[in-house]
Amino acid sequence: MADELEFIEEGLQRSQIDEFFKEELARAGYGGMDVAHTPMGTQIVLMAEKPGMVIGKGGKNIRKITTQLEERFDLDDPQIDVQEVDEPDLNAQIVADRLANALERGWYFRKAGHTTIDRIMDAGALGAEIVLSGKVTGNRGRVEKFNRGYIKHNGEPAESIVDHGQGVAVMKLGTIGVDVKIIPPGAELPDDFEIDEDADIEDLIVDEEDLEGEGVEELLEGEEPEDVEAGGPEGEAPGEDALTEADDDAAEEEILEEAVESEEGASTTSPPDSEEAVEEALDELEEEVEPDDFDEVEADVEEEADALLEEMDEEESEEEEGEE
Repeated sequence: MADELEFIEEGLQRSQIDEFFKEELARAGYGGMDVAHTPMGTQIVLMAEKPGMVIGKGGKNIRKITTQLEERFDLDDPQIDVQEVDEPDLNAQIVADRLANALERGWYFRKAGHTTIDRIMDAGALGAEIVLSGKVTGNRGRVEKFNRGYIKHNGEPAESIVDHGQGVAVMKLGTIGVDVKIIPPGAELPDDFEIDEDADIEDLIVDEEDLEGEGVEELLEGEEPEDVEAGGPEGEAPGEDALTEADDDAAEEEILEEAVESEEGASTTSPPDSEEAVEEALDELEEEVEPDDFDEVEADVEEEADALLEEMDEEESEEEEGEE
């Protein structure tokens, strides 16, 4: 079986067991349950306003409930632990059932709602909310809310801190849903904070004058260079010679770094990348050299060439005469 289907079946089974207990233990003041599957069987913790009615005379009623759980829900060796509710007015399920019974007996919904929420707050609750939905006074359904104190509606606190209970009142005009939410006393909410009036804040205040007087150089004063080893025996402070040598080494390193950076900057000079810059440079060269200069250069070259040819002819004629 897939994990998703297993979770769905467990949730469905839990809801069915909860409805079963509401029907069987309505007179005993059913206040909720908790189911835990263990290797030894199924452990069920029942909360009830009257544990004696749940157990019955000689344990007759609890044995009957255990047998029905095995037959109807196929539970392996169910073990039921009944616990008494310390404060029924702070149990949302018990309050919802009480309010539903009051509406069925003919109480006006406003009186029942205000009386119930006042009892909840008098019991020490941090906040409570009652929602009645359905045909409260006429043929048209509506929703009535009663709020006191502080209540959480969403997020992790709404699931872990808020106690939630539901009930149903069957009336002549129709059913009325009863929804009750209670934040018990002593609950730690994530947005709670405390003010310590006896706290001494003088140690936490920093004087602005002290901050203004401190500079970077002053903060660095008294710090020993990391490269300077302790001078003298047994960890004595280094002498002046060691400090001067460290300063000279640092100065030489800075000079070398500057020289390398300057060489890199000189070698990385790149020619103009844009075509416009190249065209401008060619135009400037053409303006400096005029066309007449080119003609004079060509005439000089021709004269030199003619002179060389004449010399070569004279040398050849002299060699021929010498051979004869």
